Amino acid sequence: MSQNLTYRKIFTFWVPLAATWLMMAAEGPFLAAVIARMIEPKINLAAYGVAYSLAIIVEAPIIMIMSATTALYKNKDSFLKLRKFTYSANALITLFMLILVIPPIFFFFAENVIALPHDVATLTHLATIVFLPWPAAIGYRRLYQGILIKNDKTKKVAYGTVVRLITMAVVAVILYFADIVSGVVVGAAALSLGVVAEAIASKVMCRSIIKEIKNREDLYENQEPLTYSGIFKFYYPLALTSIISLAVHPMVTFFMGHARMSIESLAVLPVINSLVFVFRSFGLSYQEVTIALMGENFAQYKKLKNFAIVLGAITVTVLYTIAFTPLAEIWFHNISGLSIELTEFAILPLQIMALMPALTVVINFQRAVLIYAKSTGPLSIATTIEVIGIILILFLTVELFDFIGAVAAVMGFVFGRISANLYILPSFFKAIHKK
Repeated sequence: MSQNLTYRKIFTFWVPLAATWLMMAAEGPFLAAVIARMIEPKINLAAYGVAYSLAIIVEAPIIMIMSATTALYKNKDSFLKLRKFTYSANALITLFMLILVIPPIFFFFAENVIALPHDVATLTHLATIVFLPWPAAIGYRRLYQGILIKNDKTKKVAYGTVVRLITMAVVAVILYFADIVSGVVVGAAALSLGVVAEAIASKVMCRSIIKEIKNREDLYENQEPLTYSGIFKFYYPLALTSIISLAVHPMVTFFMGHARMSIESLAVLPVINSLVFVFRSFGLSYQEVTIALMGENFAQYKKLKNFAIVLGAITVTVLYTIAFTPLAEIWFHNISGLSIELTEFAILPLQIMALMPALTVVINFQRAVLIYAKSTGPLSIATTIEVIGIILILFLTVELFDFIGAVAAVMGFVFGRISANLYILPSFFKAIHKK
């Protein structure tokens, strides 16, 4: 796959994965726009943002299974062990989420820890229950997406996401016009059912590959057999990276709940994050591309690096153009459906966050190189540093300087990510120089 690699090959391999992430990124703005046009949009947007953050943190331990599958899958034996590992992890995270939604536990966390008003906490609880299928469905589909990527079937990954997007949109539109549930439930139901549909589609598209896998035990037979301890040793730094990284969302919610203009901040942050995520998606999708196309002994490193530089420059330029022109008002008010008040409130945080797409390209390229080199340990440390940076900025800006919650949050995101980028650099260069 990586022999005689050209920029055209990188582009054609990457585009379906980028389209996959872009379609997922479109979910946020679409659902935020739906919720914003329903009854009590402010508290429903706030509750949706909190419930989504909780669902994301529960899925964190399994989210990197696609990268692990891309790196570790070789033959029938490795596939079967990766599948059993994934299914076991799915069972554990689903059990955790079931415990989380037990009312006394949930409301203690939502009202006493995060300090949500009771009406917001009640809506958040409903949405979190609806999100129950989400984490396991994410793990299931990312396992099979990793198999598709490893077999150069990235277009099929995109087809699965088309199924997800269509399902999500149909469910959202039906519930919106039926007007039988609150906006936060519309958003959670649409996302959950969309991911379940994508997981099923990914498995179906893998059927021929899995059949071939089970009939070809000779593939990579000279390599050392994969063991469960080997999977765990390789994967736990990746899982820890995701857990630490995604745990920051409830922490940010906690600080915003105690900050000035907390409800407005909780309402606009999902909308801001949804727009920024559209541009971050291009960098997020590049991680598996780098792992899959690097070639023997980092043979294609230079071309992959050059592609990453151009990708980062383009994405950050476009987002800066939106953030500092009237396009921001058009997006937040006319497209996302925010009120004039919330639109004006959202512009400054967006301008601060506009650097994130470039930082995302950098860190995902760094991570891919270390995963390829099977040096995953520094990744969890880097993410810990990122989270510490975010919390430090939030503490200083909210507790000491009384910043508006949304402004404090985005400042923390940017500072934390820059800190992680800088920490990884020595390990990154060490891996490259050992090639």
